[in-house]
Amino acid sequence: MICLRGIAKSYEMGRDWPIAALRSIDLDIERGEFVVITGRSGAGKTTLLNIIAGLARPTAGSVKVDGVDLWSLSDRQRSLLRNRTMGFVFQFPSLLASLSVAQNVALPASLASDVDGGGRERAYELLEMVGLADRRFSHPRQLSAGQQQRVVIARALVNRPELLLADEPSSDLDEETEAEIMTLFGRIHSETGVTIVLVTHAKQLVAYGTRHIAMADGEVAD
Repeated sequence: MICLRGIAKSYEMGRDWPIAALRSIDLDIERGEFVVITGRSGAGKTTLLNIIAGLARPTAGSVKVDGVDLWSLSDRQRSLLRNRTMGFVFQFPSLLASLSVAQNVALPASLASDVDGGGRERAYELLEMVGLADRRFSHPRQLSAGQQQRVVIARALVNRPELLLADEPSSDLDEETEAEIMTLFGRIHSETGVTIVLVTHAKQLVAYGTRHIAMADGEVAD
């Protein structure tokens, strides 16, 4: 599903002071895996996730998702691939306050030109899956942090992605809510077979995945 070869990423912080975020990473992630990537802050895990998503261009190396070389595509083609193939769960919910819960979930479907109403029905179906069917007409401000993250997960799944990318999805939650959210990820993985790549600094979340990758100093350490 994901093939990375010789991936490096550096940021220019001045004429003679580049910062190496990633260093020559080779990594394969098979279709249907649930990979948990851990590392301290600054280890490079979020940069790696952004490169897999085609949101950040590597300084060196190649990125293939489902056999497609991301950087052989135009910006528009890459955006379309993300919308149709990938779902995203970020650390903070980033829901639109002016939209209802159901409208927030259906938004990626509308961006994919889903004009037949299927996006709305799919949103209702996913809200049922994440246990929020009774809150579909509520607005984000009326939900708890855990409920908002469930909405984000539902939104990430609305276009039936083959790949779900999650960046610190539980770092802003208490332990009980974190366990509920991670259990939901596990259920989604087992029921849909979607490939999941989740990055976190919390080592206790490793048990929820099918494979663990540890990062340190921009490299795969284990």
